[in-house]
Amino acid sequence: MGQLRYSGLISLDGYSSDAGGDFGWAMPDEEVHAAINDSERPTGTYLYGRRMYEVMAAWETMPTEPDATAPHRDFAGIWARARKVVYSRTLDTVSTERTRIERRFDPDAVRRLLESSEEDLSIGGAGVGGLALRGGLVSEVAAYVFPVTVGGGTKFLPDGFRAHLELVEERRFTSGVVLLRYRVLHGPDGS
Repeated sequence: MGQLRYSGLISLDGYSSDAGGDFGWAMPDEEVHAAINDSERPTGTYLYGRRMYEVMAAWETMPTEPDATAPHRDFAGIWARARKVVYSRTLDTVSTERTRIERRFDPDAVRRLLESSEEDLSIGGAGVGGLALRGGLVSEVAAYVFPVTVGGGTKFLPDGFRAHLELVEERRFTSGVVLLRYRVLHGPDGS
């Protein structure tokens, strides 16, 4: 059975993008990117909301750019090998290989996918991430916390989400980024 991981690059005040939708402040350097690659290596399927998919689709061609770093090329390979599911009511077609569209996020379908998977799944995007967290599907939350505050925007964790967590890894990078990785134990009500 696969595990579902929710991870993201966030500001110290808990946002994955600022009020204008910008996330340029969260560009990982080579050290952070290499750590992200290591954590994503076991991923067999990525689950995305439309906006996150549109950002991530650049990895289909990014490794061919002349200034691509070794961590960029490595991640592009990890990403290309994985299957992708995009949850969108508005997207008609996809531009990447091994990708399919689902019109709605169905927690029961994701649960069945997890039960039948021999590889881990990774969910990206605050919208679908929040749905998976609220649905009790996420087994691990990892936040790469950047040393910046943005004052508002898209929250990494959804309003109203409560859970007991166990810290399983903390790591400080030279750039001041800190990785906090937690196992989700159960909701505050014991479920």
